[in-house]
Amino acid sequence: MNLDTDNFDTQVGGDKPAFVEFYAPWCGHCKNLIPEYEKLATAFKGQGVLIAAVDADKHRELGTRFGVSGFPTLKYFPAKSTEPEAYNGGRTAKDILTWINQKAGSNARIKEAPTAVTVLTEGTFDSIVNDPKKNVLVEFYAPWCGHCKKLAPDYEKLAKIFSSEKDVVIANLDATEHKGPAEKHGVSGYPTIKWFSKTNKEGVSYEGGRSLEDFVKYVNEQAGTERTADGGFLESAGCIADLDELADRFLKNSAQRKSILAEAEDKIKSLGNEFAKFYTIAMKKILEKGDSYGASEVSRLERMISSGSVAPEKLGEFHKRINIARKFKV
Repeated sequence: MNLDTDNFDTQVGGDKPAFVEFYAPWCGHCKNLIPEYEKLATAFKGQGVLIAAVDADKHRELGTRFGVSGFPTLKYFPAKSTEPEAYNGGRTAKDILTWINQKAGSNARIKEAPTAVTVLTEGTFDSIVNDPKKNVLVEFYAPWCGHCKKLAPDYEKLAKIFSSEKDVVIANLDATEHKGPAEKHGVSGYPTIKWFSKTNKEGVSYEGGRSLEDFVKYVNEQAGTERTADGGFLESAGCIADLDELADRFLKNSAQRKSILAEAEDKIKSLGNEFAKFYTIAMKKILEKGDSYGASEVSRLERMISSGSVAPEKLGEFHKRINIARKFKV
């Protein structure tokens, strides 16, 4: 709620406590506080606490009255009182909310938006990051950090892209709240981003670009994944170079197809790749049904994905099968 000289005394000092920000429109710190203050106001709706703001540059008499000498200045007014207590704590919605709840006896909570990012705490950091079966990218951030806020949308997209990759975890840690892991890993600025591979749990600092494309490329290089920044898969995903060569020979030499199939079956025995079998399946289908199989299989798999009938954890497998089927399109 916006307060001014006309309504301040009718809103503050009544039956419910009030938390008031005195700000100036030109103040950079005030602008940075806006999204957090909006979260705070939403959290306290119906909680019996007024969350308000005063443009103290425009309404200077209010600023003078309450000793405002810088922006933003945050003050708490108990119920039935116009004698405020200064708030000097953290500037995140969570920090302020916790402080107000303690003062007012309220029970407001912030509803966090669903996230694909794995949110770490001091208690969960080691079990997740040190898992030898996982490659983990960790952003150590501070809630008030402008660069962290700018990175957040792309980092969320990154987490969604790799959410179906069982060996990759995209995570973050509020390093101001959970200081132990941050200090252990030498975090001195925000955001600090580190890659913890399956075999190196000391962590390697990420020094690359901050675009979504940069992050996707980096994770692909480190984890051996084959994702694209639009959430899809590289054309090479699932494909095997030696079997690609056999697929090409198979299509071009119709008289030798049975012998090439036998060669492929022998080859896949030593590969240990779960997608290798789809090459020999395609070859057998073509021998049985003809050269149209490759194109029809691509169409069939694409229709299944488009229909929404494929479970999210199976999408990667289907995209890789499509790439293999494309090797057999005539």
